[in-house]
Amino acid sequence: MNEIIVAGIGPGHPDYMLPAAARAIREAEVLVGGRRALSQFAREGQRTMAVTGDIAAVMQFIREALATSSVVVMVSGDPGYYSLLDALRRHFSTACIRVIPGLSAMQLAFARLALPWHEARLLSFHGRKPAAERLAYQSGSVLGMLTDRTFTSKTIPAVLLANGWPPETRLFICARLSYEDERIEETTLAEAPALPETGSCILIAVDAKMEEGEGGGWQ
Repeated sequence: MNEIIVAGIGPGHPDYMLPAAARAIREAEVLVGGRRALSQFAREGQRTMAVTGDIAAVMQFIREALATSSVVVMVSGDPGYYSLLDALRRHFSTACIRVIPGLSAMQLAFARLALPWHEARLLSFHGRKPAAERLAYQSGSVLGMLTDRTFTSKTIPAVLLANGWPPETRLFICARLSYEDERIEETTLAEAPALPETGSCILIAVDAKMEEGEGGGWQ
């Protein structure tokens, strides 16, 4: 039976992609993904479809292609974390979906800070604003956030401050992770709006009380 193989391609650089995903992409007859991913990984002879805002058209392309071939769908980061996998599950039976996990930019951001993330709250500001109860300050909290071009390093601090986060909360702006121009900047919620605006990145907010509990925080 033909299947949909959802391959996580990681945060961007091929070094951070699992070999299983790279092999599936290389061997695919039909390949679906964002334009940047297709330009980076598609090879001559593959049938391709770029993922755009017209998700219905993408689903129809996949449905028609499945009649003759399996389809590999490339998604950024990990398929289980805010990806096209949700839409695929709504349109197709999970019996025909196989997922190859990937390294998310969120995971890489925490790794760059040498910061465990098992107690962190992970939120997405990508095209949405999380509910107030998920944004509410709790002593010792760590918050990992996906951002977009509207909710950015300049606008999100105000949202957190309005939800009770202290102004001295450390904020790490993690941009272009895995690329040569990767940038990680440390600031605070109070100071971040004065810095150049960064969107489509990972923000990590760390309460000072958490740092005290961990034994001193970052040097």
